[in-house]
Amino acid sequence: MSSASKIWTRVDYEKDGRQNGWLQYPHSVTRSAYGNISIPISVIRNGAGPTAFLMAGNHGDEYEGQIALCRLINTLDPQSIRGRLIIMPAANLPAAMAGTRVSPIDQGNLNRAFPGDPDGTITFAIAHYINTVLYPMADIHHDLHSGGSSLQYLPFASMRQSRDNALNERSLAALRAFGAPIGLVWAYSPDQRLSSVAATEHGLVALGGEFGGGGSVTRSGVQIVEQGLRNLLAHAGIIEADQAPGDFDQPTRLMEVASRDYYVYAPEAGLFEPATELGDWVRKGQLCGQVHFVDNPARAPEPCHFEGDGMVICKRQFGRVERGDCVVHLATDYPGAG
Repeated sequence: MSSASKIWTRVDYEKDGRQNGWLQYPHSVTRSAYGNISIPISVIRNGAGPTAFLMAGNHGDEYEGQIALCRLINTLDPQSIRGRLIIMPAANLPAAMAGTRVSPIDQGNLNRAFPGDPDGTITFAIAHYINTVLYPMADIHHDLHSGGSSLQYLPFASMRQSRDNALNERSLAALRAFGAPIGLVWAYSPDQRLSSVAATEHGLVALGGEFGGGGSVTRSGVQIVEQGLRNLLAHAGIIEADQAPGDFDQPTRLMEVASRDYYVYAPEAGLFEPATELGDWVRKGQLCGQVHFVDNPARAPEPCHFEGDGMVICKRQFGRVERGDCVVHLATDYPGAG
């Protein structure tokens, strides 16, 4: 097994100015024997200073971040920054072009592929390049998400707790500086193969977030991302404070996802009827919804209930469910948020 990435680029990460180029992944197929999949990457640099690595399109059907980063690439003046921005607006390019969560080439989910594999399929090769080439260059990272086609979220920026308490404090400060209406702390995650986990292993201040969902684009979600990114860059010292828009209309409400009990899963396959809406505050034991069986209408619907108290921050978009699909998850106020 080799450890060197097979992805190559003509972009010079140390060159001042703006470069718009490609990460080239060799891809030999019938129509192109010596072809590459060209993943866009932009580098904006102005001398010594901190590096921010901004990424969207980790999941291809999550769009607010992709739009905001495209606009940032085209509008940010290199002379207005100190340091460097590395920007990937469509990190899993095959998925982004297909408008799907996973790559149509290898069915790979980039956010379940870290730390990656240089000898693996394209999704794992992209994860490996990010993990071994881009993360070591960076000081701060933001991986921008939305709910994708299958979920709807109340918009929030987020951080993921690491094993390093000092890093957690720096990440929480960056989360507050971003200034989204909700700042979410992931104290629990059902999977550890995530970009944010890999980034924190490198000691990066790593933010994420969900800024919409349902496979659509919301203007409000794009605005939160655009405004928050400038706040974050000012916090990092990459742009001057007077270039950042500052606070949103309301202060950030810090919340957390603390355990598996925050999630509710469909008990059977069928048609799910929710009993709550986004933003509702619910109690343990309260009805979350019920699954109907239209192929057997005489069968009584199967209910599911909340395992704890909290606010509905995420709901399933699709009506049809399979057993084990997440239909809702909650968040609660972060202890000591103050």
